[in-house]
Amino acid sequence: MPDRALITGISGQDGSFLAELLLEKGYAVTGMQHAGGGTLGASEHLREQLELVEGELLAPASLRAAIEASQPQEIYHLAAPSFVPASWEDPASATAAIAGATAAVLGAVRDLDPSVRVFVSASGAIFGDAPESPQNELTPCHPTNPYAIAKLAAHQLVGALRRHDGLHASSGIVYNHESERRPEHFVTRRITRGAAAIALGLETGLTLGSLDAVRDWSFAGDIVRGAWLMLQQPEGADYVLASGVGRTVAQLARAAFACVDLDAERYVSVDEELKRAPEQTPSIGDPAKARRELGWEPEVSFEALIERMVRADLRSLEAVAGGR
Repeated sequence: MPDRALITGISGQDGSFLAELLLEKGYAVTGMQHAGGGTLGASEHLREQLELVEGELLAPASLRAAIEASQPQEIYHLAAPSFVPASWEDPASATAAIAGATAAVLGAVRDLDPSVRVFVSASGAIFGDAPESPQNELTPCHPTNPYAIAKLAAHQLVGALRRHDGLHASSGIVYNHESERRPEHFVTRRITRGAAAIALGLETGLTLGSLDAVRDWSFAGDIVRGAWLMLQQPEGADYVLASGVGRTVAQLARAAFACVDLDAERYVSVDEELKRAPEQTPSIGDPAKARRELGWEPEVSFEALIERMVRADLRSLEAVAGGR
């Protein structure tokens, strides 16, 4: 019998890469989708290879029912709101969907089958205005927005139930991770798609906010491989998954435009209204523990990641332009 895994957030970037990885390893994979079905988003191309169950982050009973129905040996809890600004608009829903849903998943595992191994996707945002950079698993957390506060609560729930109930539960403190499957409202896709559109003559410029903001960018496929490695360990634990290198938005833009032989400085402008207040602490992760204990190493470099994204956007926009 193949190993069985349940992925929440199957329609997202991470869910799709993780499903591909697990299917390649011979798993029977179940994806949790919204009630009523609909598109599988980034995993639509895998539909025929997946089992599907319905579940909603704001309906704890449906999460328990999804776990009962799929009877997994491993659960990868990836589903959560991911656009930070939206958490300011509705902090109650963001907290319920992130921390509340994590509590429901962990509680269901404890009650139904405590042998199930659980990965929960936390975020480097939990560190916020931390006293140090890069941040590691022991860095004090000072989250600065409702999304990060909810992610910290979910992260701490993992540790609490692991200690109290002996669950094999792991929290992945994941930093920014990207791919061509990233939604277009994220700055990375705005930049790579903008570079591709300008190269094809479809746009004349790209407007961004602060070019000085620092992020630690990795390839999403590398991050989900780290999640899988966590659940192969004898015991659950928490790990930072990151490249360990901070880069500015300006550096990312230069890399993207270089892929199409353009100079970013000629085409990128700054909208002062889009600028955010400068961050006190650069958001950079220290993946030393994951490298040491999991044997995890990123396989896709920053430059290769950005080129991969630009090439995908070129193909997509060429198809659009050709259809005009």
